[in-house]
Amino acid sequence: MLEEGLSYPFNGDSALGRIIIGGLLGFGSFLIVPAIALMGYLVWVLDGAARGEEEPPDFENWGDMIVDGLKATAVAIVYGIVPFVLVFLSVFVIAGGSASGSETGMGILGGIGLLGMLVSMVAMFVLYYLIPAALTNMALEDSFGAAFDFGTIKQVILTGDYLVAWLIPFVLAALMNVVVFLLAITVVGLVVVPFIQFYVQVAAFYMFGVAFGKVVDVPGAVTDDSAAL
Repeated sequence: MLEEGLSYPFNGDSALGRIIIGGLLGFGSFLIVPAIALMGYLVWVLDGAARGEEEPPDFENWGDMIVDGLKATAVAIVYGIVPFVLVFLSVFVIAGGSASGSETGMGILGGIGLLGMLVSMVAMFVLYYLIPAALTNMALEDSFGAAFDFGTIKQVILTGDYLVAWLIPFVLAALMNVVVFLLAITVVGLVVVPFIQFYVQVAAFYMFGVAFGKVVDVPGAVTDDSAAL
């Protein structure tokens, strides 16, 4: 899976053009709209990988891409509500303990607050594991509600293939951070960073999509028979 994921962004005749466009979107992410468009493209990568397509999607139909990016952002926000609320409440409880003026109150409320922070971190960790599967299901079903189809999502995230697809990006991210650090010391290197990040993102999302497609019966998936036709 790792070898296929690393080579996937380079597949197809327009690979260089895709990487240039993706890197430019990453470079302009501070303008919000490019970041949303990039998120939409990554959703398309999930969809194509789950269907068995060998080449990344092209940058076209920008309106649809931005809409899918908005949907993906909304999914992330909805899933992130729980840990966000937990963090907010934990900070509130800790602050309340500090304002109580009582050592006992500070100890009890501080302990509760820290426990809440720990739970929120675990929740964020779980969501990071779950969201790629949710976005893949949304893309395949072309339905926002499919991102919350926990029956299908649970079927995928409990498999070894998905676990591997989730762990590999950690290695890729660690390597990317080292490369980014080394490149960031020069102006030229800093310009190259968004293109490297785009490459790693496409490779990682490809692996998520493939893992999903191995578990779920994907309508319209590319098989050996259909490829032969």
